[in-house]
Amino acid sequence: MILPGGTAPQQLEQAILAEEAGWDGVFVWEAASGVDAWSLLAAIAAATTRIRLGTMLTPLPWRRPWKVASQVATVDQLSDGRAVLGIGVGALTTDLPVTGEVTDLRERAAMMDDGIDLMRALWAGRTSYHGPHYDYEVERDDLAQVGRPVQERIPIWVVAVWPRPKSLRRALRCDGVIPGHDGGPEEIRAMRAWLTEHGAPPGLDILAEGETPADDPTAAWAAVTPWAEAGCTWWMETRWEMPHHSAERMREIRKRIAAGPPSRPA
Repeated sequence: MILPGGTAPQQLEQAILAEEAGWDGVFVWEAASGVDAWSLLAAIAAATTRIRLGTMLTPLPWRRPWKVASQVATVDQLSDGRAVLGIGVGALTTDLPVTGEVTDLRERAAMMDDGIDLMRALWAGRTSYHGPHYDYEVERDDLAQVGRPVQERIPIWVVAVWPRPKSLRRALRCDGVIPGHDGGPEEIRAMRAWLTEHGAPPGLDILAEGETPADDPTAAWAAVTPWAEAGCTWWMETRWEMPHHSAERMREIRKRIAAGPPSRPA
């Protein structure tokens, strides 16, 4: 379940309900401002025991990767190894504040590649990193040791666009794919075949997202089945329409969460 918005207490309560209702993961929106995604995930981590926790998604080129690495590792420790990091280059939309961040797509993509390598180095306990965009050096190693995540490899899910080879090759370095297109299951099937042909690990996740009804399990299952058959491993239930925080929207989100995830009819 992707929580589309609301106050921090509202989203915390929704996440607890999601675990009780049988969802496998809760993901939160990392906006330019407003409720801080990683503070919220830390609170959710302390209040749950089973569900996967992550962002959908973190615009890595507009963040300091060493800070993101610290936040993810903290959530991973608090959740006993349930953190997932979803990343992309960041979307240029009219609702974003003007802050002087890099907007060139090619440069943002290069920064994201470098940021992935830097975060992996820090999670492995390294105290120095020197890449084309980022340099990190610290003399003390105690902070690196206490900041190690619980998971041996924190899953990184990255946006990839079919059929762009450079974008897809980036996905091969990560653990999951967030398809960056509006195509259907056939495009997913082609993407999965390309990734497999080019050495993707068998456990590579591919996400699909959309809405399923809360009151019709058969229709919900029918909606997700073509995506699963095409090779998707996660269905991300979404409710993106604005406004995200209205009372009506909060009631709708609670209703959908409480009904539980799409599942095969008995």
